[in-house]
Amino acid sequence: MQEFYTLKAWLPPFHGQLKQVRTDSSILSALQDLPSTPWLALRSKMEKHLQAISVLQWLITFLVMGAACTVLLIYLFCTDLWVIAAMYTAWLVFDWNTPKQGGRRSAWVRNWTVWTYYRDYFPIRLIKTQNLLPSRNYIFGYHPHGIFSFGAFCNFGTEATGFSKKFPGIKPSLVTLDGNFRMPVFREYLMCGGICPVNRNSIDYLLSQNGTGNAVVIVVGGAAESLNCAPGINSVTLKNRKGFVRLALQQGSDLVPVYSFGENNVYKQVIFEEGTWWRLAQKKLQKILGFAPCLFHGCGFFSSDTWGMVPYNKPITTVVGEPITVPKIEQPPQDMVDLYHAMYIRSLGNLFDKHKTRFGLKESDILHIQ
Repeated sequence: MQEFYTLKAWLPPFHGQLKQVRTDSSILSALQDLPSTPWLALRSKMEKHLQAISVLQWLITFLVMGAACTVLLIYLFCTDLWVIAAMYTAWLVFDWNTPKQGGRRSAWVRNWTVWTYYRDYFPIRLIKTQNLLPSRNYIFGYHPHGIFSFGAFCNFGTEATGFSKKFPGIKPSLVTLDGNFRMPVFREYLMCGGICPVNRNSIDYLLSQNGTGNAVVIVVGGAAESLNCAPGINSVTLKNRKGFVRLALQQGSDLVPVYSFGENNVYKQVIFEEGTWWRLAQKKLQKILGFAPCLFHGCGFFSSDTWGMVPYNKPITTVVGEPITVPKIEQPPQDMVDLYHAMYIRSLGNLFDKHKTRFGLKESDILHIQ
């Protein structure tokens, strides 16, 4: 009888435990069903739109901001606000050489939340293969150019992919067309990201008068390479591009090959054959304007089935290769330049072959050097 009362006394807490287990199971079941609820679906859709907006704002800024601010500045001179225009123009004259002297980067701008949305739209990833010594300076050769070099900007013009954490002590400086730094306000915007002009004086300053731990990022193929960018094409313009190698030798800066898998997949482009009238027109305009007028399209803002300026959300994976140690030779002979250029091409090819199958290419795919 005593055992019966003991058992009866024990049952209520056990019964409560059973109820608790059932309650926990119900909560777990409800949590598993949450992804199908309308509000989460709405949130996911909103995030996708925010990602598309972040990419679109960068495109509009890159294409329109410089010209729009130039027109606005001229217009202000014709209004009662001419004093503001005059003050900014005076500042522009005073500050004219700053982009050539390392610029004026802002850690705050480089860490804006908008860049994480920009990163996640594609998405963009940065892969480190080797440590880089803060006691050395580097020239990164970025390939391929793509239409807008989305990977280059995200990885080296912002902190969205964590460059500073992956390469502590290394400060990246992406270089772009000189003309962008002649445009009011837009020049300030670019400099905040650590972006500098791609000219001899600017690069020399970064590599010789800015201490060590600098990494100048050059999109080697430039505008000419963008004319050959299309999904499925693995081609870089490099065979006759030796100026960056000569610079590396003169400054004793190590060369680092960088390849972005997927950079060519985010836009579809009409590629005209060599010798055609359209191709000649593109090359002529490229020499005049400094950039190539490509005939391309992405998708619409609301649907990937329509045409528009928004790039397709294809993954871009940027792989930073092993550095090539370069001696300092103030007047390098041509055979020395050719030697290190050949070493660079070989290193880039090895980088491509080692990682291509990991990032969506076939074993039979090869890198074409033009």
